[in-house]
Amino acid sequence: MATAKKPTSRSSAPKDSAKARRRPTSTDSGPAKGLPENDVFAIQAEQVNQMAAAVPFNPTKASEHGFDNGLLVPPGSTVSPPSRLSTGSTLSEENKNEKVGSVAVEGVNSTIGSLDRVRVDSSGQMLTTNQGVPIADNQNSLKYGLRGPALLEDFVLREKITHFDHERIPERIVHARGSGAHGYFECYEPLTDITRAAPFTEAGKITPVFVRFSTVQGERGSKDTARDVRGFAVKFYTDEGNWDLVGNNMPVFFIQDAMKFPDLVHAVKPEPHHQMPQAASAHDTFWDFVSLMPESTHMLMWLMSDRAIPRSYATMQGFGVHTFRMVNEAGESVFIKFHWNPIYGTHSLAWDEAVKISGADPDYHRRDLWERIEGGVFPEWELALQVFTEEEADAFSFDVLDATKLVPEELVPLRKVGRMVLNRNPDNFFAETEQVAFCAAHVIPGLDFSNDPLLAGRIHSYADTQISRLGGPNFHELPINAPLAPVHNNQRDGMHRQAIPRGRVNYEPNSLAGGCPFQAGAAQGFVSVPARIQAKEEQGKVRAKPEKFADHYTQAALFYESQTKVEQNHIAAAFRFELSKVTVPAIRERMVASLRNASEALAAQVAEGLGMKKIPPPLPRALKTETKPEVRYSAALSLMTRPGAVSVKGRKIALLVADGIMGQTALDLHAALGMQGATARFVAPRIGLVETADGVRLDADASMENEPGFLFDALALPEGPDGIKVLSLDGHTAEFIKDQYRHCKAILVPDDAKALVEAEGVRAVLPNGEPDPGIITGQDIDAFIEAIGRHRHPERETDPPSV
Repeated sequence: MATAKKPTSRSSAPKDSAKARRRPTSTDSGPAKGLPENDVFAIQAEQVNQMAAAVPFNPTKASEHGFDNGLLVPPGSTVSPPSRLSTGSTLSEENKNEKVGSVAVEGVNSTIGSLDRVRVDSSGQMLTTNQGVPIADNQNSLKYGLRGPALLEDFVLREKITHFDHERIPERIVHARGSGAHGYFECYEPLTDITRAAPFTEAGKITPVFVRFSTVQGERGSKDTARDVRGFAVKFYTDEGNWDLVGNNMPVFFIQDAMKFPDLVHAVKPEPHHQMPQAASAHDTFWDFVSLMPESTHMLMWLMSDRAIPRSYATMQGFGVHTFRMVNEAGESVFIKFHWNPIYGTHSLAWDEAVKISGADPDYHRRDLWERIEGGVFPEWELALQVFTEEEADAFSFDVLDATKLVPEELVPLRKVGRMVLNRNPDNFFAETEQVAFCAAHVIPGLDFSNDPLLAGRIHSYADTQISRLGGPNFHELPINAPLAPVHNNQRDGMHRQAIPRGRVNYEPNSLAGGCPFQAGAAQGFVSVPARIQAKEEQGKVRAKPEKFADHYTQAALFYESQTKVEQNHIAAAFRFELSKVTVPAIRERMVASLRNASEALAAQVAEGLGMKKIPPPLPRALKTETKPEVRYSAALSLMTRPGAVSVKGRKIALLVADGIMGQTALDLHAALGMQGATARFVAPRIGLVETADGVRLDADASMENEPGFLFDALALPEGPDGIKVLSLDGHTAEFIKDQYRHCKAILVPDDAKALVEAEGVRAVLPNGEPDPGIITGQDIDAFIEAIGRHRHPERETDPPSV
């Protein structure tokens, strides 16, 4: 067992914690440094931070790369906890009765007596399989050679993934909350030079599709607008079978090998001791994990960017994530990256807007997709390919089998090959959207896989998950099947679970449980014999990664440096919010230290936002030699370069009305917006008929209470001093104006309404004194429509907001 130095403790757990002072605790956020109170919660928080601080970085990360390291895997690094108080699930474990028993025996998996017999404490214990076999390497799947295919004989990966696949019933473990629609794919031109796949054999060929969009973290009843990755799964019903292109709205991912997928999802899901927070990554365990996994940095840039809060599914890109193959009739293959580009542009919500929408309409994205299709404004995407050879791939500074890397469009331009239109909503949500089963292994002739180690795990995992979503993975806990050797791992939950694990940690690497249970290493754990198929071959079966996989920061820096200043500020604000929810200061500092390797400016901005007086030193890099990237700036990575058609089609506009307004101008604006394909709604203090000053009949179909301002893409104020006076007396009006302004939306301000907006601090000029292009004064309808078409006016934005 490899044990790191025990952290120095200024205070230790009280001998009789029942007599120590207790107080209400916060599980949502924490101060920048420690807690002054001398009570149990303060002592626990201090000790947890000491233990996490004793793991400033992942010391075994560098040993994961290279063939020799794959044969000489070191034991995992651990830290002895200051006391048992720091590793417990709850401060209330001191309360005993005949049913709950006492505290788990340290380092023991009991099988006798009361519920003590099924409690597990993995402190100081090595990782094992469910059969008690020590696991030497918990970082890599077994492959034939560093870049070879993953092997079916890898029982460690198969047991881990299989158990993980069945941990939740009955909903999907990830991507539980989804929305779907029917449509078709139309091919632009024959692609027979690179593939024989059925959808691409001739120009104009139509292939029916069903698409399911989803969030990743949240449960089936969670909100749509959480900061999260979005699933983008397309089932092609081809004439040679079903092909499932199962991707996301981001082209990269957190991890490089499927071995780490259960750990990633365990860390990002609600924490196991209290099941909080729901559908959010702003908590300790997620940031503990990713701060120890520097390969996640590139994906974190995407997750902290506005890509993680899309405006709608119709304005969201999709990617295949992995490198795939296309094969032509002659058996010749090329590498492929898949891109779905929305015709209506790539747009996102503002963070404040997303937070408010989640309260007013948690079904916001699902509703938008349904209403677009019902209204005949069909979502549409172009499918584009990046096509390159193995020889070209070998020359890149990054490895195309690494899912944390993308291929910049400047290196391999996009080739547009077809379009997808969604034009029919499902008849029954359960029968279609909920029961649809996607599988990364579902391919057709003309398509094939690469040796991406993360893709290899998905090929197994999806099929296994769909076999039975009721699950039954805990057969090893039946007495007849239970091994005599001790069992310690991070597998949790599932049907008929017997063990009651102690503590909050169910992932590896970790610092919140002192690194336990830790990988056994080659000296004590199971190691596959690196047999070669032929003696002349240089490499055999090994658990390791190619050296290029050790570059964890170059493309994270590329993404950040390719953003506009507005987008960079959003990324910094997102890190600030997420990390402010982390209760362990050492984890916050570790994450900032990691960010320094991607961008010093970003790290400094985040550190300032977290109240850090001194920025921590950069984390050690796994790759000692600096990579010289081919591309340092890529405009294609910025949302601002993807505005789509400058149009108001599909946009939702609020026309505020009240008794005493001029009805005709409101009707004229409503008609003009409708002619352009926008949805304009009359929003009044209450629904129903509005008594206009000019006697025009006008019926408000929404109220400011039931349709808050942040649900709309733009705001138009009315003419008529009497109506303006009525609106000024309703506090909802101020909220409409402030939210639209803060979310950088277009606002139409007739002369009568100038005083109304100025009372809320809204001016027609920007902070720099220039005119605000999103504030349209008077009744210039054409200018208002043009301003809406820009989607947002970010030059107005300030942090903190000025209004």
